Amino acid sequence: MAGRPVRCGEGALARPVVAIGNFDGVHAGHRAVIAECRALAASLGRPAAVLTFAPHPRTYFNPDSPVFRLTPDGVEATLLARLGLDGMIVLPFNAGLAAMSAEAFFDDLLARALGVSGVVVGHDFHFGKGRAGSPDFLRARGAAAGLPVRVTPKVTAEGDGPVSSSRIRAALEAGDVAGANALLGYRWFVRGVVSHGRKVGRTLNYPTANIRLADDCRLAHGVYATRVLVEGRTHDGVASFGRRPMFDNGAPLLEVHLFDFSGDLYGRVIDVEFVAWLRGEETFDSLDALIAQMDADSRNARRVLAENPPPPSVFPG
Repeated sequence: MAGRPVRCGEGALARPVVAIGNFDGVHAGHRAVIAECRALAASLGRPAAVLTFAPHPRTYFNPDSPVFRLTPDGVEATLLARLGLDGMIVLPFNAGLAAMSAEAFFDDLLARALGVSGVVVGHDFHFGKGRAGSPDFLRARGAAAGLPVRVTPKVTAEGDGPVSSSRIRAALEAGDVAGANALLGYRWFVRGVVSHGRKVGRTLNYPTANIRLADDCRLAHGVYATRVLVEGRTHDGVASFGRRPMFDNGAPLLEVHLFDFSGDLYGRVIDVEFVAWLRGEETFDSLDALIAQMDADSRNARRVLAENPPPPSVFPG
């Protein structure tokens, strides 16, 4: 699956059925839309694809306050591919698309340029200049054009209100990874390349794999129980995300200590899954006090991870 714009007039994506939206997080609500897309595509004998936008429209309209992306581009493509889709169509969200009317979006883009065979959206999907396009608009336009349109109902989290990317972002910004994971339906994770740091962790007997997350990441600074996927193998660990106030108070950095692991991770791509929040970022009176707290964090993380084994995931590795 390509994480870039593709042509849909021929080949594997000829006349696709498209699920349209911003699938950031690929949460339970998104998966309902995608499941309906696949079902409709199967009934029509057509490929199933998602149609999404980059950058996120909210980031385009407010570039000084970019959206906290739950699944950066490469991760999103991976998750969507695992749901059995045939392709991913990414449209550049630019001035032309922002100014496009709802009518032109359907007639010129969907029907003519992409040649879609059907459309699936969520109950709250809006599009076109001024967000004039709605699910009801799509139904009416599709009926007139002879294109099937399906609208999926709202998905709730065990009676706790609707599942949404905004709620998940808010939970992560508060350090509530358990709440975020419940809404996602899987454990939130980040992917990154391990980079060289100041190697302070080694001197404290806590070597770490360091990853710089995206600038838009607003995960709460603190210490977390984590699981790390390295070349197909999972390792328990404890991670700190923050500015390291005891040392340089620099740019936010994710520092992950893998339990009972030896090896060189520099330059490798790893996935870090967040299982539980342990505590907030703190400053200590001495390095001895810091080490004592790190010892306590590790014991706490081991206990939490033992109590929370890896579940059967909707996104297996």
